[in-house]
Amino acid sequence: MSRPGPWFHGTHTVRNEVRDFVEWHRGRAPYVFWGLLLDSPALAGQLARAASWLDGLLLDGYVREPHVTLDVCGFPADRSADDESFTPALIDAQLGLLVAAAPAPFSIRIGGLDSFTSAPFLKVFDVDRGIACLRQCLAENGRHRLFGDYVPHVTVGLYRDAWPLPAVAERIAACPTGDELALTVGHADLLGYAPSVIGGALIRLGRFDLTSRQMHWPPDGEALLPAFTTMIHPKQT
Repeated sequence: MSRPGPWFHGTHTVRNEVRDFVEWHRGRAPYVFWGLLLDSPALAGQLARAASWLDGLLLDGYVREPHVTLDVCGFPADRSADDESFTPALIDAQLGLLVAAAPAPFSIRIGGLDSFTSAPFLKVFDVDRGIACLRQCLAENGRHRLFGDYVPHVTVGLYRDAWPLPAVAERIAACPTGDELALTVGHADLLGYAPSVIGGALIRLGRFDLTSRQMHWPPDGEALLPAFTTMIHPKQT
């Protein structure tokens, strides 16, 4: 049995709610971040089993694809006015560092159930330090836009109410975790989502291939971020 880590603290879980957080996004969209999209039937099965184990505690309608967040960019803008907006120059600099560092494909391992106060997740172990290498390339002047302590993870869902932490911790500790799952990562993804939809689907805006060191811009990326696909790192086919 494994109890939640130190990031699970306080008296109750955080209550999430289905509403448009317009005071945050102020009509801006999409919200953009770098991550690892993990297309694995085995992982999808683990997430489904974890969600079933926590049945009754989670918010309905969480459909976000399995992923590991690397760092956030924010809302695309012509001029970066605050920490939650960014310009093509940020992506251009990040791609330059990715090309120069030439990180190779790497392995990660997916472990058992853990939780933040706002959301349960599956643990992610950066066994080859590949995640750390990518995050170093994505840092802006040595600083990450994703504030706070970084904990790689794959989100299971969002808590739908303020549940007493001791009871939730006991339920998590009793979850049958099974064997760790090994996955190989061959790309880093530039992802986006509609900030007005909590737990909504992700849009893949770009994919940096770790083998070819090329950025591929799919149609969604071209449509939503046209200025970003004509930089010094142009679209690859």
